[in-house]
Amino acid sequence: MSQASLEDLIADGRTNAAIAWGLVSAIAAVGVGALVTGSILWTTFAVALVVLALFPPLALQSPQVMLPWEVLLLAALPIFDAGLGVGMTGYVTSYLSVAAIALVLAVELQTFTAVQMTSGFAIIFVVITTMAAAALWALFRWSVAGILGVPFPADHDAIMWEFVYSAVGGLVAGVVFELYFRRLGRSEHCSPTDDTPIARGEDA
Repeated sequence: MSQASLEDLIADGRTNAAIAWGLVSAIAAVGVGALVTGSILWTTFAVALVVLALFPPLALQSPQVMLPWEVLLLAALPIFDAGLGVGMTGYVTSYLSVAAIALVLAVELQTFTAVQMTSGFAIIFVVITTMAAAALWALFRWSVAGILGVPFPADHDAIMWEFVYSAVGGLVAGVVFELYFRRLGRSEHCSPTDDTPIARGEDA
């Protein structure tokens, strides 16, 4: 079965770029709102996501070269939830967001550095990174709880459940990304689109 490479996730297409730029603008707006309300953690998360999203168009000097809008939306779900105060996202959704960010990192490392990954290895990277993020996030929250007033669960069972949620989120994301790679590979093999994959250029 045809399967896309990591570079294929960075596409030069008007439709994807328009939606992706809209999402980046919304993430930035929510980040500004979080800064105004004193939510440093969500501000930092929003800034990091905007930087990752803007790196491809800046590096390749084309506003149409953007990450897939679906990946950006998945990564931004907790930010939008925090900004709108809906309260619909939970631990699994949050770690799906972390998994999406891990995939973005894998794609950008593959595209803009000497690092080489297969799509299969990238999925394993996403799962492991998501699980590691749960431990780092718990450690970070514990470190800043007294300074920023961020609530931190004293119950060890609650923390362990977070690790379970991160594992579930990472595994679900791995399956979703595997299907996404395969669908992208089939669509590129069967018919042309306005989204042309961007590969790393080589000197002639």
